[in-house]
Amino acid sequence: MSPRRVGQRTEQPIIFHASSKLFRQGIRFNDEMNRMMPGRHLGIPIGVTHFKSHEEQNKYDLECLAKHMARIALENKM
Repeated sequence: MSPRRVGQRTEQPIIFHASSKLFRQGIRFNDEMNRMMPGRHLGIPIGVTHFKSHEEQNKYDLECLAKHMARIALENKM
């Protein structure tokens, strides 16, 4: 089974000298992640949880994220 590719970002090689273009991409990525995660957490409970597969773990993460986003939306409505 070959790995699935999601998105269009290409992995950049590690280089000795920094590139301003890649630096700006990193800043944009970081800003978007911070916008997605108010308060710096996704609503996923802290602790050790075991899953039978990656798909099961991804489903759990998405359910926690959806519940967290719904809570934020309700708080913003009030």
